[in-house]
Amino acid sequence: MSQPTTDVIAIGNAIVDVMAPADDADIERLGLAKGGMTLVDPDRAKELYEAMGPAREISGGSAANTLAGLAELGANCAFIGQVADDQLGEVFAHDIRASGIGFATPVRAGEPATARCLIFVTPDGQRTMNTFLGASQFLPAEALDEQAIKAAKVLYLEGYLWDPEEPRKAMRRAIEAARGAGREVAFTLSDPFVISRHGDDFRKMIDAGEIDILFANEHELAALTGIEDFHEGITHLGGKVKTVVVTRSEKGAHAVRGAEHAHVPAEPVEQVVDTTGAGDLFAAGFLFGHTRGQSLEQCLKLGAICAAEIISHYGARPEADLKDLVAAKAA
Repeated sequence: MSQPTTDVIAIGNAIVDVMAPADDADIERLGLAKGGMTLVDPDRAKELYEAMGPAREISGGSAANTLAGLAELGANCAFIGQVADDQLGEVFAHDIRASGIGFATPVRAGEPATARCLIFVTPDGQRTMNTFLGASQFLPAEALDEQAIKAAKVLYLEGYLWDPEEPRKAMRRAIEAARGAGREVAFTLSDPFVISRHGDDFRKMIDAGEIDILFANEHELAALTGIEDFHEGITHLGGKVKTVVVTRSEKGAHAVRGAEHAHVPAEPVEQVVDTTGAGDLFAAGFLFGHTRGQSLEQCLKLGAICAAEIISHYGARPEADLKDLVAAKAA
């Protein structure tokens, strides 16, 4: 087996976050659910995009956010995700590559357009999100770079993308490629609604030993196992998956690897401003430590530091230097 040349390669939704200031009158005029997240169709996405003022556009999506954190920590990363042959597709590709992340997935011609999350930020700090999933839901297995997958220490899969059929087939093929090369497969459950739709799939994959590292929050853990008691649930799952990592918001995070249990408290923050991306950046810190052979407790610590940075400001990308934060706090 050849030595890996990449730390983590991820497959996820390729979404452009479009953020613009707005006032309450705009929210009311456009009929938006203030502070919520709404899935929208192409026509509504176009209407809202045209109604936005000057905006900031940045590549987003859960797995892409994780890679952005990993890259800032110094990891060598690559991303597989589908964009369309349009302006926002170019924005996504340029932005993620500028972050130091490899991205070579061929663009998709025609409709639908590149996925976007249209975010209206009001003066009170509320983020009203409207998401059009577009081309990201049509990643074909043929678009996979299997050699790149085989060359990565860890294949990281975004649970959100398990919902549409085409990317689901692509991720199944990616798992086969990674496992055939002796690499590890990490999976994030993403949301309880994903488990309600595909829990049977996930449980079969776990039973078949196809997942080496499983990321969840405590609500997703309960949904997957059907066990309400947290410690009983994680112990049950720990008997089936090599490494189980569960976040518990202000109660910190817990991980199980075989007979080893580790826990770290949440990192203190002056004010929780926006929890968007907290789980994504927690996974970044954990995977960074994991790919460098650090202890289970140290991996959790790195995850907690990265998550605390994200929730201290708006947006799902780091604003502080994660390397400096880790150097200062992880020793």
